[in-house]
Amino acid sequence: MTSEITLFVNPTAGGGRGAHAAQPAASALRAAGFSVRTLVGNGPDDALQRAREAVGAGTGALIAVGGDGMAGLALQAVAGTRTPLGVIAVGTGNDLARALGLPVRDPEAAGTVAAEALKSPRIRQIDLGRVGERWFGTVLASGFDSRVNDRGNRMPWPSGRLKYDLAMIAELAAFKPVPYRIRLDDGPVLEVDATLVAVGNGSSYGGGMRICAGAVLDDGLFDVTVVGDCSRTTLLKVFPRVYQGTHLDHPKVTVHRAARISIEAPDVTGYADGEPFGPLPLTARCVPGAVRVLAP
Repeated sequence: MTSEITLFVNPTAGGGRGAHAAQPAASALRAAGFSVRTLVGNGPDDALQRAREAVGAGTGALIAVGGDGMAGLALQAVAGTRTPLGVIAVGTGNDLARALGLPVRDPEAAGTVAAEALKSPRIRQIDLGRVGERWFGTVLASGFDSRVNDRGNRMPWPSGRLKYDLAMIAELAAFKPVPYRIRLDDGPVLEVDATLVAVGNGSSYGGGMRICAGAVLDDGLFDVTVVGDCSRTTLLKVFPRVYQGTHLDHPKVTVHRAARISIEAPDVTGYADGEPFGPLPLTARCVPGAVRVLAP
């Protein structure tokens, strides 16, 4: 493995934390004996192209500095390759970092973890979700949660959990359950009126909302959480429980496990790793061991 490491930086992540996080992360890696190159693109397409070029040129690791969106962009460059992914989590949600047990908003500590992982004889492999040609690491959200995500992404402040709490309250006023058609693996089509369907490779989204609390990153399966036709009052009571994962006990909530899922619903957009993946219908499959990661 080459000793040159690429820091893949989103300078605007976390209200500007990304720009400041690269230096302490790079210092930790250099102190461990690695050469560090910083990569910043002119927009997502240019950044991804540069990241793919770095991977193709044999960089020792691609380390995303930012939030889940930046980590998700980095996944598009490293998935299916031998190049490991590191995450310096300084964004709003940081759910992939949480799932991996990485430090959050502590770039020096995260850089140290990446350096130690690179020097260890074993680098962890985890599953990824794939929709068409796009990969995701955490949760594919659709329904009420994707609309909350959409609103939260448009809000310049506040940050973290409070942003999604406020977005949830705002969306409650107009939301109604929608008719879904769901197919798990090769099973029959399930028709259900649902508030949301969340497909979890990881367990959380939105800054620690454990919507798929039982999801495991390396078991080859998604955890699929279906929240049924809740009233606004019930949803207001149930949805905050996602931070502890206790919503899974509610009678309106069902959980399935599958390696592939197709979901269809009218006027619903799917979001994964905090980014829009397009309108439903979408089909996602879990790809075992799709990426190597720098984690404890």
